[in-house]
Amino acid sequence: MRAETKRKWKRYTLFDLINTVLVVLITLIIIYPLYFCIIASFSDVKEVVQGRTMLWIKGFTVDSYRYVLQESQLWVGYRNTIFYTLFGTLYNLVLTIPVAYVLTKKYLPFRGTISWYFFITMYFSGGMIPTYMLIKDLGLINNPLVLVIGSGVSCYNMIVTRQYFATSIPQDIYEAAYIDGSSELRCFLKIAIPLAKPIIAVMALYYGVSHWNSYYNALLYIRDKEFQPLQLVLRSILISNQLALNSLENSDADTVSYLMHRANVAQGMKYAIVFIASAPLLIAYPFLQKNFTKGIMIGSVKG
Repeated sequence: MRAETKRKWKRYTLFDLINTVLVVLITLIIIYPLYFCIIASFSDVKEVVQGRTMLWIKGFTVDSYRYVLQESQLWVGYRNTIFYTLFGTLYNLVLTIPVAYVLTKKYLPFRGTISWYFFITMYFSGGMIPTYMLIKDLGLINNPLVLVIGSGVSCYNMIVTRQYFATSIPQDIYEAAYIDGSSELRCFLKIAIPLAKPIIAVMALYYGVSHWNSYYNALLYIRDKEFQPLQLVLRSILISNQLALNSLENSDADTVSYLMHRANVAQGMKYAIVFIASAPLLIAYPFLQKNFTKGIMIGSVKG
């Protein structure tokens, strides 16, 4: 009996060891690109180009950040992206949470039809040109509201939220509230919303990250620089610096030297821009981590 117990213990220990090694390796693979961007952004560009900054900062400098922060349009982009992220996320939650709650009610008329109405959008869409024509007919071209109300409900997020309401909140609570005379709206506001804080935090993070990283819609619908989000501004900064190399022909020595310097600066700015764009989300995530983990896992175990 003792020999069998020892074999099981060794087997479990080996299993835990392998899992630990794999988790550490996967974590390093995920973290290293961001770590490299950070050390490269603070390193001398020549050291980065020569591959000497794989693990540590070489030739410490903040020139990349200094050049990025000198761009006045950057602060406009930050302001716009914060606006789009806050109000866009709020708009998404106001639509997603009630829809998910309502679709858990079995007595809802045409419940199956309404659910399929949302499911179909996961596989079929109108396409870019019809969407552009719709946005144009609504008068939202070059209007900042297009980046807030352009997409209201993500079907995947709605399904996850619906599953939470269906499996994580006991139906007995609603039945007791109905007996006491509560309306459906009161049950939603006083029971469902307070108990759904974990999934609301998860959806806020999902939608917030989507709005923060979004640039393609702005590229299509926004023309005025005053309305451009951060991602589009950073893209413009990189392109303008890289295009400086196209002016090397028929230039004097001083101009060539200046343009080469700009090219080196652009190389370093790439890494600084990645960190600048990612920093707000990296700061916000620890505050949502507890609810994020709970919201994702809860409802996955039946019983």
